[in-house]
Parts: sequence; C-alpha cells; structure tokens
Amino acid sequence: MSTIPDPNPSALPEEYRALVDDAAIFPPGNAPLPRAVEEHRSHRAAAHAGLLGPFVVSDTRLPELIALLRPDPSPQEAAPPLAVGVVVTGGAGAIEPAVRWAGREDCLGLRAVEVALRDEADLEHNARRMTTAVDQLVADGHLPGEADVYVEPPRLSDGPPSHSWLAALDEVAAMDLRLKFRTGGVSADAFPTARELATCIEASLDRELPFKCTAGLHNAVRHRDPETGFEHHGFLNVLLATRASLDGADTERVTAVLELTEPAELRRLIEDAGPASLASARRWFTSFGSCSVREPLQDLVHLDLLPDLPLEPA
Repeated sequence: MSTIPDPNPSALPEEYRALVDDAAIFPPGNAPLPRAVEEHRSHRAAAHAGLLGPFVVSDTRLPELIALLRPDPSPQEAAPPLAVGVVVTGGAGAIEPAVRWAGREDCLGLRAVEVALRDEADLEHNARRMTTAVDQLVADGHLPGEADVYVEPPRLSDGPPSHSWLAALDEVAAMDLRLKFRTGGVSADAFPTARELATCIEASLDRELPFKCTAGLHNAVRHRDPETGFEHHGFLNVLLATRASLDGADTERVTAVLELTEPAELRRLIEDAGPASLASARRWFTSFGSCSVREPLQDLVHLDLLPDLPLEPA
C-alpha cells in the first residue's frame, strides 16, 4: 500500500494539529459523499491542512467510497490514498471485515477504527470480545500500526459510572486502545452535561487512556445554539478541562471549566496554560469529529489562536 502523505503542519501551533476529524457525511451535516471527499481534499491542500485528522466513514459506506475513489484503475491516474477513520456499525464481529475491507484497498489508508459498546447488560464481556478481535487482527497483520482503535462506552446519562462501565474501560486500557465519548447529536438528550463529560474525562485519564469526542463539538466555546436551544460543549473547554484534570483538579473544577461560556475567559486560561502544556494535553484529548472543518478553523482564527489562514488552497 502507498504511503499516506501527511499535510505540512507548520502553519499551525502544535496544540491544534490534527485536531479535527472530518465527519462531513454524518449528521447534522449529512454532506453527499462526493462533495465531502472533494472538500476534504481541498482542505488537505490548504494552509490549514495540519488541522485535519482522517476522513471519517462508516463501514457500510466503504463500498461507495471505494467506488468513488477508484473510477480509473490506471496507476498513472491514481490519487494519493485517502486517510480514513472507519466507524464500525456492528459489534465485535464486525470489526474484522471492516478492517480487512479498508486495509486491502490502495485508495485508502486506515488511520482509525471506531466501535461502540452495545451490550449494556455486560459491558465488560463486550469490551473483552472487542479487544480480543483487535488483538487477533494485530497478530494476523491486518491492522496497520498507524491505525488507532477507539471504543465508545455508553452514555452515563448523569448517573455514576457502574462497575460494569468501569470494568469495560479497564479492558480497553489493558489493550492500550482508546476511548470515544459522545458529546452531542440531533436531539437535546444526546448532549451530556458538563459533569457527565468531566466524569468521562477523569475516568479516561485515570487509566491513561487517550480519548476523542464526537458529535456536537464543532465550536471552540460552550454555547447555546439559538436555533435548536441545544447546549453545545466547546472543544477548547474540553482541551482545558483535560489539562485541568491532568494538573490534579477535582471533578467540580473540571466541570466548571467545561461550563465556561466567555471566550475571553477561555482565552485567558489558554494563555496561562501555555502552548507546551496544551500540546501535552493533546496526547490524551486526541481529536474530535466534526461535520464542519471551517467552523472550528474560523473559531480559532477569531479567538486569535491561529493566524488568519486562507480557507482555500493556494
């Protein structure tokens, strides 16, 4: 398989590199796949290319994506492989076919696999089945070393973590995998409270587990959407909350950071933390999936955290 070219990240500070996984085809954006791929490639050729992580696609749409990327089998016409993160829509048994399918295509470069824990009655057993499946794929040489595996536990829904939920995270930690936390969706109840998200962040860091976030997290600062009334988390809030937890802050303080809504206050905390400290926090808060790349970019520019980069390729 061809080597996947990485974008030149020199235009971005380290703490914001590869921060946004391009989930343009997922709700609420629901971009048509051809347009989403075209725009992703445009972003990859732009000055802000270093902000991007992989293009996120579900396993059920892999055939469509492959057909789109390989209209002409001629090697002379082949484009560089598209770095992808594949969302597995089934359980543990669906991981192997998704990884094999993505891994055998020269037009794709598998960078991440994301799978949700579904059996809430026995999360620990479900997590063990997933880690076993991943372990076998690694042993068989089907899962490339550059591909990270993210396991999404069920929402806590503001209750305390159950023994089963915590035991499932222990299983994930035992295999050195990663976690994925849902931070929104298309209904109000899909958005966790700040305290619930703080609990998830602390549980992840307690086990030295990197994590990503998904859904509803495309703006820098916590805010209420004027059209839907949904209270959205901010990705800078999450970054600063991660840093606070790493520095020993308790749940109340981490929650308070997640609840901040004043851009000036977040800007002050970012300045106080400093670039090196925030870049270190990114080892744990790895990225977030967003149906928009422009919105997080524009927020960072408006907060004077990035240079005013052109949105189009040079």
